[in-house]
Amino acid sequence: MYSLGPDRALVATVDFFTPIVDDPAAWGAIAVANALSDIYAMGASPLFGLNLVGWPRELPFDVLGEVLRGAAEVAGRARCLILGGHSIDAAEPTFGMAVIGEVHPDRMLTNGGACTGDLLVLTKPLGTGILATALKRDALLETGMADAVRSMTTLNDGAARAALRVGVSAATDVTGFGLIGHLTGILEASKVAAEIAFDALPILPHAKNLASRGVVPGGTQRNLEAATNVDWAAELSPADRYLCVDAQTSGGLLLVVPAENQAALVAALQEERTPAAAVIGRVIAGKPGHLKVTRGSR
Repeated sequence: MYSLGPDRALVATVDFFTPIVDDPAAWGAIAVANALSDIYAMGASPLFGLNLVGWPRELPFDVLGEVLRGAAEVAGRARCLILGGHSIDAAEPTFGMAVIGEVHPDRMLTNGGACTGDLLVLTKPLGTGILATALKRDALLETGMADAVRSMTTLNDGAARAALRVGVSAATDVTGFGLIGHLTGILEASKVAAEIAFDALPILPHAKNLASRGVVPGGTQRNLEAATNVDWAAELSPADRYLCVDAQTSGGLLLVVPAENQAALVAALQEERTPAAAVIGRVIAGKPGHLKVTRGSR
């Protein structure tokens, strides 16, 4: 955060990646929604963005035009001006955006305020990493990605508005480190522990079946190896565990809300038509960063 005065501050973020879907416009749209997520996770509003492009010379530039068209559509929905950008020759196509946003310093959402007794609310379903990997391996048709693309191109602006309106203790977006990794960041920053219920997690269609067949991205496998702070219920299968750590692209917000505000937050998220408004667990006293994953619903 860069302060401009008592009631104005700037925040900045950047994100980019190689294609995760076959449709170039959808890739551009997902990339911008993903880049904007960090802005919304801080309770900020985007001001402008700069496109970042790596492009092989042998690929037609009209394909890049489709990527930029999808990007512009999502940026327009976010009321985020695209002021330019930079492109380079690259061995494989890469696209993303650097974004500058504005936030009131006293209303900025952080990952450090979770308290014992707070509840955990997730605003998008899990499984995008597994589905994208399945598409790359020809284990899933493009049509099977429809729900995932719809989720990934949905902005987290509504979730941020709901969080600010109701009042939350902490927030983060769920991206490359998966649900467990990003929740761990909240727990360590807040010096608390948590428990989540696997059956309460919203999960995209096909994701569990694909994970059970071993269709899992490398990032998700590394996330599971790194999850040494987790006590897993014995009845959770390897596929279940992979879903908890699946590396997400343009995932939802993970919101930590005081118990007395839970109903109001869920109602506000539903009013904002977020892809999910699932209460998945709670903050508990314990070793900072420690997490327990149970089988049953919350």
